[in-house]
Amino acid sequence: MSGSCSSLAPESGMRISSPCFHLISQFRGAHKSLANTHSVRYSRHMDLETSVIALSALAQPTRLEVFRLLVRNEPNGLPAGEIAKQLDVPHNTMSTHLAILERAGLISSQRHSRSIVYRVDLAGVRFLVVYLLKDCCAGRPELCQPLLDDLTSCCQPTGAACA
Repeated sequence: MSGSCSSLAPESGMRISSPCFHLISQFRGAHKSLANTHSVRYSRHMDLETSVIALSALAQPTRLEVFRLLVRNEPNGLPAGEIAKQLDVPHNTMSTHLAILERAGLISSQRHSRSIVYRVDLAGVRFLVVYLLKDCCAGRPELCQPLLDDLTSCCQPTGAACA
């Protein structure tokens, strides 16, 4: 199931999907504040440890597929059984993968009646992306513009499905 492009990006007038729009706008906001601080060293041990855990969780093919599937299905998320079915993974194996992603702070779960619905934890993803790029470009935001452009282009104009 592919999400439709439904959020309006104010700077372009282009409609883009919710996960793309939220990730881009959060990254842009963090990036603008970084431009004012020049090259900030972000070296707290817990931040490093948390980032390594998140990257390790994504370093496994099935978990990376799960994460990307959930990004495509944001903001509604998907029940665990549907994720397992779409990726053709046994339910007990999928349960383990989902638990690892959730402990890494990349997804969250919420019980709905008899099923558990999983969604991307946008705050966790934002933390990871900002941690990885915080010192980017030595306080020169124009150097990071190609990255922002690539993120913005992840969605098609109105009426098209997001990749």
